[in-house]
Amino acid sequence: MTQNYFKELSKELKKGVSQKGHPFRYFTLATVGLDQVARLRTVVLRDISEELQLTFYTDSRSKKMIHLQENKKVGLLFYNSKNLMQIRIEGMAKVIHDEEIKEKYWKGVKGPSRKDYTTTTAPGTTLTNPDQLDYLDDEDHFCIVQITPFKIEYLKLKRPHHIRVRYSWEDDYWESEFLVP
Repeated sequence: MTQNYFKELSKELKKGVSQKGHPFRYFTLATVGLDQVARLRTVVLRDISEELQLTFYTDSRSKKMIHLQENKKVGLLFYNSKNLMQIRIEGMAKVIHDEEIKEKYWKGVKGPSRKDYTTTTAPGTTLTNPDQLDYLDDEDHFCIVQITPFKIEYLKLKRPHHIRVRYSWEDDYWESEFLVP
């Protein structure tokens, strides 16, 4: 019975990549570094594999990259207000260093979006004026991060009963159990 919910959440996550405007296109990423403080930010879901490995892009100089060096465990939160579905994912982050893979994804980053990875200073650096932001001509800080889930929680708010299911990756398959919502 829980497999139906797993199919639904998988389908919705994949729509986050394939359908512009889908609520799962943007999700909240949580990291925790050595300072032991959860840091949350919104990132864009760029790809998802059949095994539900999720991909996003970032600037290699961003604070999240420091956190991922310190602690590869991350949390992800997706919410669709139209169908009242929430997906929480816990997973392990991996930075992709393979140049062929990076080149493949970089080719998919169009014109103005490329500027996001070519600023002369790192994200989070203080500016006196946003108009004074400078860009690199022949260099970028484009980085690909893939998340491999080990726990997924599905929550669907509906009547007469909300549905909550936890999926845990155990022995090469997803074990599932219903939870009190």
